[in-house]
Amino acid sequence: PTYKQVTTGKTGHTEAVEIVYDPAKVSFEKLVEVFWRNIDPTAVNRQFNDVGTQYRTAVFYHSEEQKRLAEASKAELGKSGRYNGKPIETEITPASAFYKAEEYHQDYYKKKPLPYKYYRFASGRDQYLKKIWKNDDSKKQDQ
Repeated sequence: PTYKQVTTGKTGHTEAVEIVYDPAKVSFEKLVEVFWRNIDPTAVNRQFNDVGTQYRTAVFYHSEEQKRLAEASKAELGKSGRYNGKPIETEITPASAFYKAEEYHQDYYKKKPLPYKYYRFASGRDQYLKKIWKNDDSKKQDQ
């Protein structure tokens, strides 16, 4: 599917980032922790200004161990009280085929820095994340 097709919400695909990592350098648990700190896991079929099933949040796992770790992390986040009782809606689902977006969409923030900065600010994402995580300086991440 093309990026243009996926943004219609009619393909059944999810916009996602595939992370290839070395477990000797960073753990799966750490990656999931960073993920939570960069999304609104209580939103259903949306992320900030982006609305539709293609913008749902998910952790895609490749093994039963990753599934277990992701579900445990999700449960812990849900019990944290951070979201004022709202349920964590992020899916934990098996990974399937991953399709890389077209080249013009890769590193968009570098190729189009001004539109990206405007979009990011206007979406309310940074403001929301700062509010949600403000009292948790012990686990500060690059966001």
